[in-house]
Amino acid sequence: MRLFVTRPMPDAVADRARREFDEVVLREETTPLSGDEMRAALRDYDVVLPTLGDIFDAGVFADVPEPRCRLLANFGVGYNHIDVKAAGDAGIRVTNTPGAVTDATADIAMTLILMSARRAAEGERLVRSGGWQGWHPTQMLGMHATERTVGIVGMGRIGQAIARRCHFGFGMDVRYFSRSPKDLDFPAELDSSLAELAGAVDFLVISVPGGADTRHLIGADVFEAMQPHAHLINIARGDIVDESALIAALEGGKIGGAGLDVYEFEPKVPEALIALDNATLLPHLGTAALDVRTDMGQMALDNVSAFVAGRDLPNPVN
Repeated sequence: MRLFVTRPMPDAVADRARREFDEVVLREETTPLSGDEMRAALRDYDVVLPTLGDIFDAGVFADVPEPRCRLLANFGVGYNHIDVKAAGDAGIRVTNTPGAVTDATADIAMTLILMSARRAAEGERLVRSGGWQGWHPTQMLGMHATERTVGIVGMGRIGQAIARRCHFGFGMDVRYFSRSPKDLDFPAELDSSLAELAGAVDFLVISVPGGADTRHLIGADVFEAMQPHAHLINIARGDIVDESALIAALEGGKIGGAGLDVYEFEPKVPEALIALDNATLLPHLGTAALDVRTDMGQMALDNVSAFVAGRDLPNPVN
């Protein structure tokens, strides 16, 4: 059984892969696979462990009509970079790693809420530039986060983890917009529309899956509905937000700020966004903790092990 791992992994994950499987190729590059590399992976390996940026679209599968590969064991909970239907039509199963990323991603959401509201990134730049002239009563006044109202767009595992932190940790009122009401262990109000939610909250947090159904879900109409002091937080997928509309809203003062861990065309970030002091920008750190990335890799390998042994897949998405 030949296993191809598309990016460098934590040592514990790499060691397990080498120990448990017959032939393992661990790609050393940190960049996404090229089209040719993806096609070769489908032709030459029984299992591929891909991740964000490895765009296995319908065209890739069409170019390899008789793939050797029978499993894409995705490293990550999001799998919008894989055309799951095309994979299934080619006889290839797809799995992901839910649960392992929940708390780490929720922690990054809280980091961005606090950094954006309290102008932390702007303040750090001021200190590093040598421009700070000392404390005074009106220095860099931001927004107090405690006892504000947070709106969660998508109340799944991660959305609920964020909401719990906001409610129990910071005394926030929680509102949300979701396809259906949720049975929650904390008080929360379901809004009937995204615009209604956007207009009622101090922080609007995006926590829906990426994909065609949610592309540009957050656009100019949402920013028009938001209050001028409100902050947008995105820890989901970059293209859920219309980045051009966001830049216009930030430049025009239509919203108070934005905290972003993901970008529409990442790793490319528009210069106009970088130039804005009311934008807090992180380099996709949502799950960037050693123990979390190790857990993700182990979960991906659990899927591989089950596949090789002919057992039910723990985390199938098709």
